[in-house]
Amino acid sequence: MTDLEAAGLPGVYVASTEFVEAGAAQARALGFEPAAVFVPHPIQDRTDEEMRTLADDALEEIVSRLLT
Repeated sequence: MTDLEAAGLPGVYVASTEFVEAGAAQARALGFEPAAVFVPHPIQDRTDEEMRTLADDALEEIVSRLLT
């Protein structure tokens, strides 16, 4: 994401809430704080419809972070 942002392209990563701490640790290690959106955990056992709902629910925040 640092390369994208250096080129003027905004980025945001999406992960489940299980990875909030891991994302923060990675950001500290890299010296870069990327935009992030966290969705409810777990992900792997969700149905397609549940995944669509998660995506729909997160869309506004994702777009907002891309535009700021």
